[in-house]
Amino acid sequence: MTTDTAAPSSLRLRASSVPAAAPGTAAPGYDRDKVQIGVVHFGPGAFHRAHQAFYFDRLLETDPRWGICAVSLKSPGVRDALAPQDGLYTLAQLDRETSFRVIGSILEVLVAPEDPEAVFARLASPQTRLVTLTVTEKGYTLTGEGKLDTGHPDIVHDLASPRQPVSAVGYIVEGLRRRFAAGLPPYAVVACDNLADNGWRLKAATIAFAQAVDPALAAWIEAEAAFPRTMVDSITPATDDALRTRVEAATGLHDAWPIQREAFTQWVVEDVLGDGAPDLASVGVTLTDDVRGFERAKLRLLNGVHSTLAYAGLLKGHETVFQAVGDPALEALARDLMVQDIIPTLTAPRGLDLTAYAEAILDRFRNPEIRHLLSQIAWDGSQKLPFRILGTVKDALEAGRPVDRLAVPIAAWFQFLKARAAEGVAVTDPLAGQLLAVIQALPGDAKGDVVALLAIEAVFPADLAEDARFVAAVEKAYGELG
Repeated sequence: MTTDTAAPSSLRLRASSVPAAAPGTAAPGYDRDKVQIGVVHFGPGAFHRAHQAFYFDRLLETDPRWGICAVSLKSPGVRDALAPQDGLYTLAQLDRETSFRVIGSILEVLVAPEDPEAVFARLASPQTRLVTLTVTEKGYTLTGEGKLDTGHPDIVHDLASPRQPVSAVGYIVEGLRRRFAAGLPPYAVVACDNLADNGWRLKAATIAFAQAVDPALAAWIEAEAAFPRTMVDSITPATDDALRTRVEAATGLHDAWPIQREAFTQWVVEDVLGDGAPDLASVGVTLTDDVRGFERAKLRLLNGVHSTLAYAGLLKGHETVFQAVGDPALEALARDLMVQDIIPTLTAPRGLDLTAYAEAILDRFRNPEIRHLLSQIAWDGSQKLPFRILGTVKDALEAGRPVDRLAVPIAAWFQFLKARAAEGVAVTDPLAGQLLAVIQALPGDAKGDVVALLAIEAVFPADLAEDARFVAAVEKAYGELG
């Protein structure tokens, strides 16, 4: 549910009602009427509004050039919730200390299918200097090898009709084409999803798409456009009615779509944005030449363990990360995975103590104020697990280390899929149809089931699916979890 009706006694959050908010509610520390739109963001879901929009909200206190035009590629839900609120919403920071902040950095929300020309106008505007994305792993339309998936229905459509795109890559290229034609410099494209080497992969996909449209455009993008790699981190559970009630009680304002997150937040950006870029460092963003070190540590330690707790926890009847990490057996599994299996595959970037980082992650998982649903983390396993788990598995195998614990999240995902199919519950995954077909045809024994599931080439590379050590470990874990 994305909209809600305020009780008669409640004031709806909007620009005119912010001064009436309860004491202690932080409000935008700048004049929104003087803010310019300098950022176009694709995918204005909960994470963007808790993370990048929060950083830009702070930046606007000193530099009014970085307001956000948020673009939804499909659903009008965010627009419909925020339009009556003048784009404002409440960020609830829920931790040992709780705080509430009204975020004002989103000045406009566009729904691309309804008004694509308005999106193109923003992309082609000289004021637009950044395009950011949080479209989830599947939104990049990449193959398992990380290249542009020219067989993806959205890419097939966009290559046939590049002036009427539906994909994020298609919109990025069409926006760049218009700037190229107008003699404007390209905008920097900042991917903010949990995807290894996200900026590099997106740049390669963008150039490949542009090459099919106009080789001169592709050459210009390759030479002139910045696509920094990034790492983002902050646990951001989905909004529910309990949060709406809590926010209204604390602020005195009714908010149709508030956002919640933990206190911890991190944004690491490769330092290649160049002259004219926003001063992100001034609001706590880490600019570095070693994003990969931060990224790999986060993907493998936090996200990999998140997925492990999600599938193993759901199989044991837990609903939230807090409950799962409170299970002694699962907490031990998580710690052992991090310390004994994952950390040995990592090289710590300067300034990061991996052992302390692992313990800090477990401490974040124990935050009772954050109700992070395991079912939400379990979405899109076919897209997440290759980046969160399989890279660690490959590194461990190459080093001759055992992979018994690393096989647990894979086996738990298999058992999760089986359980959902048996219950007739839909699985949120772009490969849901293929996964269900494989599940329904399983022979019913651990060896046969695992061989059939590991044969899903869109998830498991052949060399891994055929590695006897990995297959044996998955079979063992699968049998124990069944």
